[in-house]
Amino acid sequence: MDDYRAIENLMYRYAFKLDAGDLPGVAELFRHGEIVAPAANSVVSGYDAVLAMYNSSTRLYDCGTPKTRHIISNVHIEVESDACSARAEAYFTVVQATPDLPLQVIIAGKYHDRFEKHDGQWRFRRREMFPDLFGDLNHHLLFDAASIQ
Repeated sequence: MDDYRAIENLMYRYAFKLDAGDLPGVAELFRHGEIVAPAANSVVSGYDAVLAMYNSSTRLYDCGTPKTRHIISNVHIEVESDACSARAEAYFTVVQATPDLPLQVIIAGKYHDRFEKHDGQWRFRRREMFPDLFGDLNHHLLFDAASIQ
């Protein structure tokens, strides 16, 4: 698999794990990385901190999932000349449907990602999240979304 496809699959793996409610799996993707939310002035690094963040912020339903679909689009990846680091940008759109919420877009924005290749495998080094379109986040988040808007 070429580097571009491996990085793209890593970006998609995040969405699949989050939508499945696999918060430990999401945290594992950032064991050696960090998640940055500039609007909230937040930097969370490593497995334990990322898992704690998702556990304290993501509403999971009886089925064990957040009842969301994270759609990643307009992916643009640039592998650096050293072939051991890369940058990517992508849009994200999150849709959700619950018994009390009809299917709708609840948030959209951009990811700015950095990756590193370690022992032949790509991994996240940094993900910056820039949400800029907001819908009803009350059924997805466990905190008041006004802090990120």
